Amino acid sequence: MLYQIYETQRSIMEPFSDLAEVAAKLFSNPGLPLGQFPLAQRVSAAYDLMHRLGKDYEKPVFGIHTVDVDGVEVAIHERIEIDKPFCELRRFKRFSDDAATLDKLKGQPVVLIVAPLSGHYATLLRDTVKTMLKDHKVYITDWRNARLVPLSEGEFHLDDYVNYVQEFIRYLQNKYDNCHVMSVCQPTVPVLAAVSLMASRGETTPLSMTMMGGPIDARKSPTAVNNLAVQRSHSWFENNVIYRVPDTFPGAGRRVYPGFLQHTGFIAMNPNRHADSHYDYFRNLIKGDDSSTESHRKFYDEYNAVLDMDADYYLETIDTVFQDFKLVNGTWDVKTPKGKVERVRPQDITHTALLTIEGELDDISGSGQTAAAHDLCTGITPKKKMHYEAAGAGHYGIFSGRRWREKVYPLVKAFILAHQPGEASEPKGLAKSRSSASAPSDLSARTAPVKATQPVKTKSAKAASVETAANKKTVPKVAVAQTAVVAPKANAVVRAAAKTATKSVAAPKPKAVVRAASTATSAPPAETRLAVAAAATDAMENTNPAVVTQPGVKTDPVVLPAVAAKPDQATSA
Repeated sequence: MLYQIYETQRSIMEPFSDLAEVAAKLFSNPGLPLGQFPLAQRVSAAYDLMHRLGKDYEKPVFGIHTVDVDGVEVAIHERIEIDKPFCELRRFKRFSDDAATLDKLKGQPVVLIVAPLSGHYATLLRDTVKTMLKDHKVYITDWRNARLVPLSEGEFHLDDYVNYVQEFIRYLQNKYDNCHVMSVCQPTVPVLAAVSLMASRGETTPLSMTMMGGPIDARKSPTAVNNLAVQRSHSWFENNVIYRVPDTFPGAGRRVYPGFLQHTGFIAMNPNRHADSHYDYFRNLIKGDDSSTESHRKFYDEYNAVLDMDADYYLETIDTVFQDFKLVNGTWDVKTPKGKVERVRPQDITHTALLTIEGELDDISGSGQTAAAHDLCTGITPKKKMHYEAAGAGHYGIFSGRRWREKVYPLVKAFILAHQPGEASEPKGLAKSRSSASAPSDLSARTAPVKATQPVKTKSAKAASVETAANKKTVPKVAVAQTAVVAPKANAVVRAAAKTATKSVAAPKPKAVVRAASTATSAPPAETRLAVAAAATDAMENTNPAVVTQPGVKTDPVVLPAVAAKPDQATSA
């Protein structure tokens, strides 16, 4: 009944929200009599805030129409390649009439970005997609709101998620011979399972896996997300957060974890921060600060748009990832579409390069949780492995915002290029730009806990002093400017990408992955976890306003705008 009560309340409030929007415009227009009142600006701001607090937030659009590629504006046509009941494989096809640019685009790597199914829409990765489009052919998983999927389509389980990922990988492999996979947050676990199963069967696996801020091993550095899952039983989650979709939606009767419950949880994580943000919005409206108010709107248009998640998938994720730790314990079995049960064995992966990325200030996926993938993928040689920790970055900052664009992305780009067929281990322009930090020959030196007395092997003079101090059981704090400790040869391109920022190598910290610290002495005070607009993210980049591991929705999908005139196929890539 709770879902029905919520929808009734929302339907009652909707006309009042619309009326508040109209009133805000009347009082803000100086050409109208109401706009001439002494307190008109304050009244308008109050009505505007009332409208935004009461409105229903629909699914956002990606809205990526062009990208700049080396000074050439490239058109983007967004289209659906595969349409599944619970997910769409969305492609961002690039078009250009510049022959040199087109030739460059056609030879670039193919990347499948697996977006999180954990509360918000795939548009959360808008900045990720837009940045990647400059140097890659980009596909993304766009998960559907479960309340819009009819019961006739069946249930959706964690096994189905894994099978979807495998199907998308095979599709791209058949089309391009091979591809690279990037997973952000929640999908790191099912993506690792999908690639493991493909490797165990002897199938061709992706050229590389990039895993960013995901709970591979949720036992390490547990966060509020992990603690909630551990403290509550399976029956508690099923009895308290699972409801049936009302009759007014296509998915009527489906058991889901509703979006409105998740949104309430998001707000409850940091109520004071959200209250301050809305008060600042009110004040900026009064002052006429259009830039700040627009940043606020863009952020909350994305943050407040949430989707329902199928109950079976949600409950199985809680059990598998956060309670039983089946992936790291080697006890996870996945059922194929044909009904065959197979054991997930990450150690069977041998030909796929592995890059893991964590944020120093991530309070969603704790330190070491993503890096744990290296301990599981023992079949991958050290030269194909790399771990990177973005100094000063929170959960959102590793895949969107200034730190993503300036620090993380160059390393991701170099890593993918280093494992692209036909490319040298050190692409042109990077071969001479080696970092002064030599990588340890064994990955364990950067992924496993290291004693404070163990020196870091390096050829630099500063690193030598670190080694001397380490031998005296003293670990001096030596800054490293956003560089990563990488394996030799193939990963030299990543070290090269970070050369300009590299200063020296710090001795590894106990019980932590070897970190790369920023040379910056200060960082912006707040990083908001779910900001989408770059302007909003750069101003709020060091705090996480919400825990997003539990998905939900209260939005209806909108039709994405099509390109007015479809360009000629010969000019696309």
